[in-house]
Amino acid sequence: MPRSRLLALLTVPALLGLGATAPATASADDPAPGSPAYVQRDLQNVADAYGRIQGEGGQLRNPAYLPALVTQSSLTSVAQLLTQVAEPTRPALTAGNLVPGWDVGNPLRASWSETRGSSQRVAFTNRYGALLRGTVWAPAERARDPYTGRRLRGPFPGVVITPGSVQGSESMYEWLGQDLAERGYVVLSYDVQGQGGSETFPHPEGSVFPFCDPTADPLPGEVTGEMTGCPGVPFQQQANFEVGTRDALSFLLSTPRRPYANPGSEGARVDAANPFHRLLDRRRDRRPFTPGRDRRIAVIGHSLGAAAVSQVQAVDRRVATVVALDKLGSTSGDDEVTPVVPALGIQSEYGFAVSPWLLSGGSSISPQPSPEGPDPARERATGWDAWDAAGVDSMMLVPRASTHLEYTDIPLVLPASRWGQALTSVTVQRWLDRYLKHRGGPRALLRPRVDYLEPTGGGTWTPVRLRRDEHLSFYYCSAYRLDAARRTLRDDDLTDLGC
Repeated sequence: MPRSRLLALLTVPALLGLGATAPATASADDPAPGSPAYVQRDLQNVADAYGRIQGEGGQLRNPAYLPALVTQSSLTSVAQLLTQVAEPTRPALTAGNLVPGWDVGNPLRASWSETRGSSQRVAFTNRYGALLRGTVWAPAERARDPYTGRRLRGPFPGVVITPGSVQGSESMYEWLGQDLAERGYVVLSYDVQGQGGSETFPHPEGSVFPFCDPTADPLPGEVTGEMTGCPGVPFQQQANFEVGTRDALSFLLSTPRRPYANPGSEGARVDAANPFHRLLDRRRDRRPFTPGRDRRIAVIGHSLGAAAVSQVQAVDRRVATVVALDKLGSTSGDDEVTPVVPALGIQSEYGFAVSPWLLSGGSSISPQPSPEGPDPARERATGWDAWDAAGVDSMMLVPRASTHLEYTDIPLVLPASRWGQALTSVTVQRWLDRYLKHRGGPRALLRPRVDYLEPTGGGTWTPVRLRRDEHLSFYYCSAYRLDAARRTLRDDDLTDLGC
């Protein structure tokens, strides 16, 4: 049977029939750029980009949030201080250690490990001897899926979450680790070298003290570029995030019989193996839509972490699928990405700051003037087009009013939409269900209704029901390309829609 192709836009109302109509960006009912109606709609979109802070049920409008934030910030800061005191030769000179509350994440999730799943803090070294800290999340014993009520039966697929740069910490991504674990995944979130609770400097073998020589010849890069003669310093280099991802994968797969090597760990308290190794699915996976892959493992990254996992998926045979949170592909036009495994990209309308439609040119991270209005194809061109051209299963979503901080739980100060995190979590769950658990086809993946459980305080998770299409961007196209093994589903009108 010839390979079939499904290529369509997700801003459509007819997905249950797998047909396609014009997206909101191409609708004749849309106001013209610059018109009063267009400007009014844009102003509302800008306001909605602060929804996580001031929207209904948001941080400032949920009476449980601020008390929980104060409590958890204090507990987190004290715990980090004690951890650093216990490891004086492993200094973590990071914002996470130096700024109170930086690593608190969403304080309303503090009771998750007591009621909804299991977690354990871990420590391991990267290949350069820097001590990395993280958390492994797993289903609770005899747990049931909180959405379907079905008993969760292992072994479970594995996931590694690599944080974003500019001092992103693994605590900011607890929401995704927890959401996946309670649905039947073993998830490792961690801090890359130089961020969060992880050590700043490398350690040579046999030494308990950190050491590096900035004047030494650069070390060969793992996937792109080169590491400096002082590997991992400064932390803000893509190779650092690629090394972190690959070493985290090795730790996730470690067992007491095949322990993690922990190079340069002299004098440090490290874990020899994944504490939930018995729950991890280790079966070889040779399904047709993961050609050449032999594990049930996904890598997820945000920001520079997204660029890193986009590169790692092409060279690490342990990876079956990749999820990039703003953005799929590379941070540099000089570093080409080779699409190998199915990829999900969640892209954002805005960067770290929210700008009006007249500054929507360039990219969300580096906006430029755009007198003609936003280019509908802007987000798909950053990475999804490469997967489409390569014929590899892929999907790209652009949540409405979303920012680059959509995927990090940060209290009060930085913008993010109210529902982008819910839309992202549910889409990631569906994507991994298809490409790691091999459940359902395009119809299951593309269901337009979004059901999500959101922590609201006091150990309560409140059901949220959304219509996906109402929360997708009306500026930028969302798109997918899915190959169906048993039927031919086509849409040849994509080029006529401005996308």
